[in-house]
Amino acid sequence: MNPKVKRILSILFIAVSVSVVVIIAFSNKEMGNAWEAISRLDLHWVGGLFLCWLVYAMLEAAGTWNCLRRRGCRISLIKVFWTVLIGMYYSNITPSAAGGQPMQVNSLRKTGIPVGYGTLALTIRFVTNQFTVCMMTLVLFLANREFVYSQLQGAIWAARIGWLINFASVPLVLLAAFRKKWMMKAAEKLTALGARMRLIKDREASLERVSEVLTTYHEALTELIHRPGEILTQIGCSAVSLLGLTGSVVFAYYAFGQSGVPWIRVLTLSCLLFVSASYTPLPGASGAQEGGFLLYFAGIFKDGTIGLGLLVWRFFTYYLFLIAGVFTVLNERALLGLGKRKQKESAEEHGNEAELSEGNGSGD
Repeated sequence: MNPKVKRILSILFIAVSVSVVVIIAFSNKEMGNAWEAISRLDLHWVGGLFLCWLVYAMLEAAGTWNCLRRRGCRISLIKVFWTVLIGMYYSNITPSAAGGQPMQVNSLRKTGIPVGYGTLALTIRFVTNQFTVCMMTLVLFLANREFVYSQLQGAIWAARIGWLINFASVPLVLLAAFRKKWMMKAAEKLTALGARMRLIKDREASLERVSEVLTTYHEALTELIHRPGEILTQIGCSAVSLLGLTGSVVFAYYAFGQSGVPWIRVLTLSCLLFVSASYTPLPGASGAQEGGFLLYFAGIFKDGTIGLGLLVWRFFTYYLFLIAGVFTVLNERALLGLGKRKQKESAEEHGNEAELSEGNGSGD
């Protein structure tokens, strides 16, 4: 697809997404006291929302940086942070977050990190994130199950399915790492079926790509399993970063002066919403996140604040990543363009010097 067309489609999707969020929020029946609720907004808690955003992004960067440094890659934490923002930007504008990791690997490559090491680091981050969010959600659910059943009632099935889908990726990745032959046989059967259904054009190329991915997973997890210290470090980074992301609802709750529900219960619902909506194939899980928020937190955000709470929460957990990502991508392109111009100018200068030296030599 033409890059310009991609940019136009991305902008259109973001515009539509913003419109949907605003419509969902302001069409809520409880929006009658909107201006009064805005006037009572506590900016200290709003500052906490920004801190949650920063903690999530920085701990994701710290986990990736730790992986790379342990493998001898020399890169600063701030550079990894920029690549994380780029990865999150593309995750939020592509279906099922499919574009995030490849673009982050590409950004790391531009800083001098080999593709293999970049892929390995992001594989480790993916596995530990999935495992941590599932365990964290399970513990919170078990500790507050009576409240959850009372609050979600018939919608509890969405949380159960979401948890199972998120957790399923953990054993699948472990199988990919430690039972590579099994996974390759399954991949061969699936690609053969896809080829017969004309969904796959080049069967051999598809199998080769699958083999490369499985090899990367195998190397990453085999190496990680022999480093218990690194496992604990990665789980720690995942736990803090995910608390920053899911804990943002707690800050939004208090920002509107709400009370009556303990913060741990608000956090529990937030984690359940995360696992419920994260498998949605739309970019940024749009639609599922907004609808889930209104459903899960009905009666929690009172006095006409649930629609505004949705807007504030969604800004700090989605749109701020888009804004920061756009500036980071543009800055990266500008720096790359500047580097290429300098290389061109340097080459031209060397060429002129060579011509002058040749001319002086012939004159002698």
